[in-house]
Amino acid sequence: MIRQLQNAGPTLKIILGALLVIICASMAITLIPGGIGSSFGIGAPPAGVLATIGDQQVTVNEVQREARAMIRQQFPRGGAQASSLLPFFAGQAAEQLINEKALIAEAHRMGLRASDDELRDELQHGQLGTMLFPDGKFVGQEEYENFAQRFDMTVPQLEARIKEDILVRKLRALVSSSAFVGDTEVRDEFDQRNTKVKFDYAVITQADILKGLHPTDEELKAFYERNKAKYNNSIPEKRQIKYVVVDSAKIAAATTVTDQDLQAYYDQHRDEYRVPEQVKVSHILIKTPLPAPGAKEDEKAVTDARAKAEDILKQLKAGGDFAKLAEKYSDDPGSAKSGGELGWIGRGRTVPEFEKAAFSLGKGQTSDLVKSSYGFHIVHVEDKQQAHLKTLAEAKSEIEEKVKQQKTARATEAAANALLSQARTAGFDAIAAKGQAAITTEFFSRTDSLPGLAANPQFMDAVFNEADKAPPDVVQVPQGYVVFQLLAVRPPATPTFEEIRSRVESEFKSERAGFLLQQKTQELSDRAKAEHDLKKAAKDLGATVKTSDLVAPDGQVPDIGSMAGASAIFSLKPGQISGPITAGGNGVVAQLLEKQAPTDQEFAEKKDGIRQSLLEGKQNDLFGLFVSNLRKDMEKSKRLKVNQEEMKNLTRQSGQEGS
Repeated sequence: MIRQLQNAGPTLKIILGALLVIICASMAITLIPGGIGSSFGIGAPPAGVLATIGDQQVTVNEVQREARAMIRQQFPRGGAQASSLLPFFAGQAAEQLINEKALIAEAHRMGLRASDDELRDELQHGQLGTMLFPDGKFVGQEEYENFAQRFDMTVPQLEARIKEDILVRKLRALVSSSAFVGDTEVRDEFDQRNTKVKFDYAVITQADILKGLHPTDEELKAFYERNKAKYNNSIPEKRQIKYVVVDSAKIAAATTVTDQDLQAYYDQHRDEYRVPEQVKVSHILIKTPLPAPGAKEDEKAVTDARAKAEDILKQLKAGGDFAKLAEKYSDDPGSAKSGGELGWIGRGRTVPEFEKAAFSLGKGQTSDLVKSSYGFHIVHVEDKQQAHLKTLAEAKSEIEEKVKQQKTARATEAAANALLSQARTAGFDAIAAKGQAAITTEFFSRTDSLPGLAANPQFMDAVFNEADKAPPDVVQVPQGYVVFQLLAVRPPATPTFEEIRSRVESEFKSERAGFLLQQKTQELSDRAKAEHDLKKAAKDLGATVKTSDLVAPDGQVPDIGSMAGASAIFSLKPGQISGPITAGGNGVVAQLLEKQAPTDQEFAEKKDGIRQSLLEGKQNDLFGLFVSNLRKDMEKSKRLKVNQEEMKNLTRQSGQEGS
């Protein structure tokens, strides 16, 4: 489906999580009361199926795949934290997929469809276009398939998911189309966002209160006992190991690649170096609009596009510069800026009409108008290349790098296995005797770093999951391998009061200072209001009084920080004194001096943006309500059923799944 107007350019460096974010962002609905744990009645789906929605299913495998993709997005380096959150992500994935299927079923019931043309347009010009068509050039079918496989999908599955996303967007647009924002709402919101205030404010700092706190040992011990549950096992488990690092970089430096190695690899992988027939092309595209599902093509728009394309063709035949005309007129944004250049393309990479024209032209020739589902093309062939097999000399640098990587990996693994065998049979002392640098650690926790090793959660998982008195083991790490043996385990412990006295004192002071700050700020507000004089009340309580500049709701004020935390000031009238405000660890009481309303000219400049912001909020609310009601209706009519047993198994066992 994606085979269209671009060539197989350089391999795309894909950020794996982007696909999940792009495809799922518009589908993820979390507004369902009760969540996935709600009861959906009798007749649960069969084993292996988490939920049925009409004739659609959400399988356990789908949920696990989606949860693993979420984990890779949030924790690309994996580790213990990622593994421990798998049950949570499984629940999130299950909720999301059930909502998606419910929305898709409803879209189908309402007669909405996603066409192949819409899919093609989304792949090339939608959010995925920057990944699959960097600089307007298709990454190639092989990379496209790899892109899908990295998310445990085939290309048809990926394209089906994108079509579903298109469907949901259509449904969302239909449901939210009734949203309306009136002029009065816009003005009120504008005034709220843009009114400015100037005020006096008295500040009581928590730092000043802390200076006056000098708790006794009795107070601290009582605090320790009262919060002892918080300190239970707060000294983490620690372990001691002996280990040797097998450094792949050192092995790589000593690894050589012979001519025989290169020839053998080349002979075994000849098909990888076959270059298909290719043409280097540029094009000018004048797009025609895609018809709506079930609608006819807009004949006037097609006629206008044809006339424009014919005029450009006349200019070319009269000696016009192809690159300049492409840059000026082409509707393909990816190639227009580079003079229409698409680079090298092979057969099967473009729509049939375009391919036929490109491969039938000779080098340097330009086509007449070529009509495709995208519009009218003018194709220019810059160069042609017949199918051939690269020679070993042509592929040598590429092969040499691959062979060296393979030999290094095999040699590193062999060295690690040899060391492991020696450690298990003769002990680490025998390894050290042969010149290997064995390191014996002090006791360390999971979050510590060890000499010669970068922070590596997988390695720490292996060490802290190792059984006491187990034989030496080996773990692969970014540097190569680590052969290690667990020497001792120091279990988690609860510290005595003496061991954490400084921590207890700090936490006691923080808690006490927070209470006193609130109390003193309330007293300041009460006095100021009673005396109608903020400055006098502040002086009596030793607080500092300052005056702000005119500031908007999104502004910043010294000692207060963001005005978002002091929004109560905007509701005051001039002369009024506020209640206690907590801002940035300080206690604040304010007295309004001036309130400045925005001008009509400012409103005229900003009203469209505010209207759009309010409209989007209402559309989100409408769609959220629609989804909530849809779920309730489907549950009531038994069109949506959840296998609660599978849900329990999924969330309980997800932590054991690989990621």
